[in-house]
Amino acid sequence: MRLAVNIDHIATLRQARKGHDPEPVAAAVIAEMAGAQGITVHLRSDRRHIQDRDVELLRRTISTRLNIEMAVTEEMERIALALAPHQVTLVPERPQELTTEGGLDVVANATAVAGFIRRMDSSGIRVSIFLDPLVEQVEAATAAGADAIEINTGVYAEADGATAATELVRIGEAARVGAAHGLEVLAGHGLNYVNVIPIAAIRQIVELNIGHSIVSRAALVGMDRAVRDMVALLGR
Repeated sequence: MRLAVNIDHIATLRQARKGHDPEPVAAAVIAEMAGAQGITVHLRSDRRHIQDRDVELLRRTISTRLNIEMAVTEEMERIALALAPHQVTLVPERPQELTTEGGLDVVANATAVAGFIRRMDSSGIRVSIFLDPLVEQVEAATAAGADAIEINTGVYAEADGATAATELVRIGEAARVGAAHGLEVLAGHGLNYVNVIPIAAIRQIVELNIGHSIVSRAALVGMDRAVRDMVALLGR
């Protein structure tokens, strides 16, 4: 299973002082050398962490896959077409949220999402959609022309006991439906070094996007060790 490391919170730390350190690009390179097979960043409209210069430098620097999470807006479309990353992931975005709070409602935004995907496709840019583990959302993503889906594991990650078990079943079903429709299936949000193991066991999921727990561990043991530890878990 592939690991894509989200380095947003390296930039969060930098932006706390509006300075130059720590450098997100350096963190990305270390993550790659430690075994990450992709780098993910969320370019938000308010630029609270990742900045335009970050995505431009990452596009020129990293040697694996650059995945840029973005809202379905004209501004983000222009940026994606100019940068031509390996993949963009469409996500919902609310100005006051601390982190992404749920999946994109593809059913309610079908026309806008399909148009965005067509324009990315014409430039050879893969599109994934971050969505909740609901079969109707997976089917809507398929109809819109997505190449991949990223299943939101946030509810599962915050739950325990029976609730977590129920959510794991929902994630597994969404993954199976996505794979049956020919979509590449990814997952992420809230995953850590403990709760990731059952998710990694779902065979249809081929990649996990993990950020906060890796960056948190890196603050104590370093980015190289934090990434290697997660890579080892996913390779079990």
